[in-house]
Amino acid sequence: MSLLEQIKESLMKGKANDVKALVEKALAEKMGAAEILNNGLLAGMAVIGERFKKNEVYVPEVLIAARAMKAGMEVLKPALQAAKVEPRGVVVLGTVKGDLHDIGKNLVGMMLEGAGFKVIDAGINVESSKFIELARQNQAQLIGASALLTTTMTNMKEIVEALKNSDLKGKVRVMIGGAPVTQSFCDEIGADGYAPDAASAADLAKKLVA
Repeated sequence: MSLLEQIKESLMKGKANDVKALVEKALAEKMGAAEILNNGLLAGMAVIGERFKKNEVYVPEVLIAARAMKAGMEVLKPALQAAKVEPRGVVVLGTVKGDLHDIGKNLVGMMLEGAGFKVIDAGINVESSKFIELARQNQAQLIGASALLTTTMTNMKEIVEALKNSDLKGKVRVMIGGAPVTQSFCDEIGADGYAPDAASAADLAKKLVA
C-alpha cells in the first residue's frame, strides 16, 4: 500500500497518531505538500463524507476522522504555506442570531475543511452584520448559516438582505442549512444554496465557488 493510501486509510479509521506519523514520513521523503493534502488527507475525508451521506457511518466516525485530519494538517500546514498551496475557498460559518445550537454547524465545518476549504467559525447567535464583517475581513467567497429552530431561521433572510445592501453584493454567496430549513425556504429568501446535511454542504460549497 502506498504512503498516500496509508494516510487515507488511517484517516478513515480515525487513527490520529498514525496519520501524523505518516504525513511526517511523506514530507521526509520529499513528497509534495499538495499531493499529501489532496491524495491523502482530503481523499480520506471525501470517502467519509460519501459514507456519511449514505448513512454507512455516523457522527462519531466523522468526528474521529476529522480529528485525525486535523492532526495531519498540523504537520502539513508549514509545508503547504511554503508551497503556497491555496485553500479551495474561504467560508464564514455560524449559527444565526437567537440560535445556540452548534453540533450541526461544527460538523459542516469539519466537512468543509475535509473538502479543502478554510473555515472561519463565527460561533453561535451570530448577527447578520457579523457574518458580513467576517466575510469582508477574511475575503471569503461563502457565508454558511445554520439554524435549528423555526423561530430563528427567519434571521437567514436578514443575512441575505444585509449582503445585498453591502459592498460584497455579487462577491459572496450564502448557503443555509439546519433541521427546519428547506429548499423552498432557501428559494423564498433568495439564498444561493441549501444543503440537507453536512456532507452535502461540502459538495454545495464546491459548486458555489467553482
